[in-house]
Amino acid sequence: MPEPSFHRPAPCVVLGSTSPYRRELLARLRLRFEVAAPGVDETALPDEAPAALARRLALAKARAVAARYPEAAVIGCDQVADLDGQGLGKPGTHDRAVAQLRLMRGRTVIFHTALAVVCAARGFEQADLAPVRVTFRSYDDDEIEAYLRAEQPYDCAGSARSEGLGIALLEAIESDDPSALVGLPLIRTARMLRAAGVKIL
Repeated sequence: MPEPSFHRPAPCVVLGSTSPYRRELLARLRLRFEVAAPGVDETALPDEAPAALARRLALAKARAVAARYPEAAVIGCDQVADLDGQGLGKPGTHDRAVAQLRLMRGRTVIFHTALAVVCAARGFEQADLAPVRVTFRSYDDDEIEAYLRAEQPYDCAGSARSEGLGIALLEAIESDDPSALVGLPLIRTARMLRAAGVKIL
């Protein structure tokens, strides 16, 4: 007689991020999920490229939360803006946001949005990058000030909140995963969650 097969139940989902933007995006998949802060040091390593930094941090965040939720499919994310190899993270202050937006005007910036899914109990781990090419128009300093006063995007990589008024600073967005620029590439997220055993549809 064949031996009975034992199937693990589908893992629950944990978003290893406290970002409200990512929480809103993940809710589009209509999954029940929990949120946990990863508590990972986001300091770049010496000479670390922006894409490598984003991928490393996404994995580190997913692994950190998976250590606390081993049965869950844990999502880790990170985003780093890349201007000719120079990484631009969250500005944190008004003055830094002004400096970032001055640097980017009239230029094309690649926003490296990294995603990782880890399920420790299943030995599952995947990571990917969703690069987004964003071309900024040649706005002036008054427009920078008006935008920052209205949006205060000091928690957004590159100071550009494209889902709000920041879209008025842009000429073009090129991406194969439309929600990647906001912080969570949902096409890749759905693909990785299915691979980890999560039923979506």
